[in-house]
Amino acid sequence: MLIRAGFNIAFEFAQRTTVVLNLSTRHERHRDLVTPDVITVSPVAPVHHYRDMFGNLCSRVVVQPGLNRFSSDFVIRDSGLPDPVTPDAVQHLIEELPDDVLVYLLASRYCEVDQLMQTAWSLFGSTPPGWARVQAIVDYVHQRITFDYGRARPTKTAFDAHGEQYGVCRDFAHLAIALCRCMNIPARYCTGYLGDIGIEPIDAPMDFSAWFEVFLGGAWHTFDARHNRPRIGRILIAVGRDATDVAISTAFGPSLLTQFQVVTEQLDDWWSQSGNLRHSA
Repeated sequence: MLIRAGFNIAFEFAQRTTVVLNLSTRHERHRDLVTPDVITVSPVAPVHHYRDMFGNLCSRVVVQPGLNRFSSDFVIRDSGLPDPVTPDAVQHLIEELPDDVLVYLLASRYCEVDQLMQTAWSLFGSTPPGWARVQAIVDYVHQRITFDYGRARPTKTAFDAHGEQYGVCRDFAHLAIALCRCMNIPARYCTGYLGDIGIEPIDAPMDFSAWFEVFLGGAWHTFDARHNRPRIGRILIAVGRDATDVAISTAFGPSLLTQFQVVTEQLDDWWSQSGNLRHSA
């Protein structure tokens, strides 16, 4: 299966500003790219790429005052299979965990482990450790929070979302991550593309999506507390402790978002079979 994905985002800048973008497909999916995932900057400006401490490919650019546009448009091959389900994946003792996984047990800006510890153990202390415990947490978060764009805000934390019971995909992910960490299950935040593939189309503008991964049985496994079902066609962009580490753009100066468009769509069979890899911007 082929998926077309990309974005077209524009900001108005008041002055010469350094911007860091975290919008490139993560290296685990590079071999699946049919056309390059290249970020275009308009007006043209040099782009410096680097990998951050989590292995995400970041783009650093200095833009001039005025309207600046960032875009990408690419095709990627996907298995067409839903997220794997591995019910026998075991929970590790903390002393068994790799050193680089330990950070995903700690509290972070949006995931207050200390404030949710008592709640987590009262709710999930009697559940079987491992996959079943994570699924119980996902079920709880999915039922606890009602999706509502109108009640979203960038400062909302896992503890806030638990109390308010409203949020967007990042809030579902933050709460599930925090509860997993409380139960000594390493959990990390993920952002990427997730189109309406294999489901009824959702009547809302396309956006980037947030989900999370847990470390069980020596590997990272995908969970999605908002949708609470295996989905088809995830394209991973970045991972981190929470949304702080994977912000799609960070401007070191005042800016105004003027356009935000995300595309994630399965390509028609005729297009896939034709070998025509050209697509519109």
